[in-house]
Amino acid sequence: MDILEKMQMHRNDQELLKWEGTFKEYLEILKKRPEIAQTAHSRVYNMIRNQGVEEGKDGDVKRYPFFSKHLFGLEDSIEKLVEEYFHSAAKRLDVRKRILLLMGPVSGGKSTIVNLLKRGLEDYSYTDEGAVYAIKGCPMQEDPLHLIPYHLRDEFYEEYGIRVEGALSPLNTMRLEEEYGGRIEDVMVERIFFSEDRRTGIGTFSPSDPKSQDIADLTGSIDFSTIAEFGSESDPRAYRFDGELNKANRGLMEFQEMLKSDEKFLWHLLSLSQEGNFKAGRFALISADEMIVAHTNEAEYRSFINNKKNEALQSRIIVMNVPYNLKVTEEERIYEKMIAESDMKHVHIAPHALRTAAIFSVLTRLKESQNQGIDLMKKLHLYDGEIVEGFKDQDVKDLKSEYQDEGMSGIDPRYVINRISSAIIRKDATSINALDVLRSLKEGLDQHASISKEDRERYKDFIAVARREYDEIAKKEVQKAFVYSYEEQAKTLVNNYLDNVEAYCNNHTIYDPITGDELSADEKLMRSIEEQIGISENAKKAFREEILIRISAYARKGHRFDYNSHERLREAIQKKLFADLKDVVKITTSVQTPDEDQLKKINEVIARLVDEHGYNTHSANDLLKYVGSLLNR
Repeated sequence: MDILEKMQMHRNDQELLKWEGTFKEYLEILKKRPEIAQTAHSRVYNMIRNQGVEEGKDGDVKRYPFFSKHLFGLEDSIEKLVEEYFHSAAKRLDVRKRILLLMGPVSGGKSTIVNLLKRGLEDYSYTDEGAVYAIKGCPMQEDPLHLIPYHLRDEFYEEYGIRVEGALSPLNTMRLEEEYGGRIEDVMVERIFFSEDRRTGIGTFSPSDPKSQDIADLTGSIDFSTIAEFGSESDPRAYRFDGELNKANRGLMEFQEMLKSDEKFLWHLLSLSQEGNFKAGRFALISADEMIVAHTNEAEYRSFINNKKNEALQSRIIVMNVPYNLKVTEEERIYEKMIAESDMKHVHIAPHALRTAAIFSVLTRLKESQNQGIDLMKKLHLYDGEIVEGFKDQDVKDLKSEYQDEGMSGIDPRYVINRISSAIIRKDATSINALDVLRSLKEGLDQHASISKEDRERYKDFIAVARREYDEIAKKEVQKAFVYSYEEQAKTLVNNYLDNVEAYCNNHTIYDPITGDELSADEKLMRSIEEQIGISENAKKAFREEILIRISAYARKGHRFDYNSHERLREAIQKKLFADLKDVVKITTSVQTPDEDQLKKINEVIARLVDEHGYNTHSANDLLKYVGSLLNR
């Protein structure tokens, strides 16, 4: 199907979802599916749960695909948000009477969370589980259950198991009498679908100049053109229920930069959050069921709470921190996503370029631990889920609980992407590597007006740290590529090692393949390999026995054991072979005019880097030259 046919099919599907009927018919639906009468808070929570929950293992945090498909590295914050606010509010606990305030640094994910909730609610209202019904023709898409008189609500709860909260609005009170003659069962009800564009169930309020912004933006206004027709400003038909609080009823209201708003706007939220109603025009309080989500930064929040006049509103706010991501792997995913959404997709970004930038970014966000044995790099590796010798899972939990505000400052992802863009444009490049990115990040610090001189120097130190990390990564990349090119040497080396390990563990001798002489196990050879991965003299026996056990296990299953069968042995063999080949690598990568043999070896290594490691020819050549220069220092 082409795009027009798909659009037509979509319209047809939406038409099938439409429903309207009397209040009596609506009650029949409720008898079969009482969950339809859920509150705005429970609707948001069920929408999130509807996409699944990935339970954490061994006390790890839960992951919610609703968020984790779009936000990276914020699992702790998301779990706290879902469980402590959305879940509790869905159960009608007191937190639902609080405004949710997301607080965090710029480009940390606050707006993304709110946008996901808004888009999610729109989609959810088209599902059977998220169906929403309202009094037909109501500008506030009012809950039909408000039609039930107060004196019958207890009996309704006994029969249907549904609690009814809120009073019928002034407009629908008048319509009930004038259009339906007080016959509640005849009032027309329709299924509605949330849409921010059509201002149904989702509202957004953004503060502007307090002198010119009207409270009507929030609560609606009088339609003066109808005063002559209806005779009074207190006639609900003469009122436009088109403020953001009206339009967000039954769904979600986003209050952008809430703490920048004038006080007269904030006071309306007091009654709405606590009592579920607000004052508009010359009417009684108007009921509204909506989740209010606001966002701000830490500086504005501190200023807000220091103002004594805000104490009443402060007590009606639940603050949830949304810090920067502190995991290098997740930070790299953020950059990949941002690049995929840009016009830079055609540019080849060499492997580890984004990771190197991520290392720098995360370092700027971490705080020095009071534990003397943990420096920032160890902390970075632990947070990223890597194994660091001498540390356990509990140490990671202790580190995370050490600072409540860790991640609330540092370099933001947009800065990194801007500097990557700058590197591409400056070089007019079709390929950039980690060094290009680090160079651009460093140059950008001098142009970053909001960074203090002290932080600027500290950040430059972190660039140097990230550079050293990249140096090690680069050497390992070339090491792997060269070792594969010397596959036969690797096989010979591992076979020699295994023969000697077997002789050592079984207290046997081995035979020289040329002379036939009996020889003891070659301790020097074994130690030269084991030392590559830090196996101590005391630990060598246990390591060798472990290798022998693995060989036996493979043999029982009819498999052949080689150096790829044991991860640490493979690493040791690669490092040993690379150490032996260092002189070859130095010569091969640094000579201006390589001979035929060297050129062949270079081409083999480049081909492997391109085919198996994600480089292109240009970035692979750059890598070889760079590693050659490192080895020649």
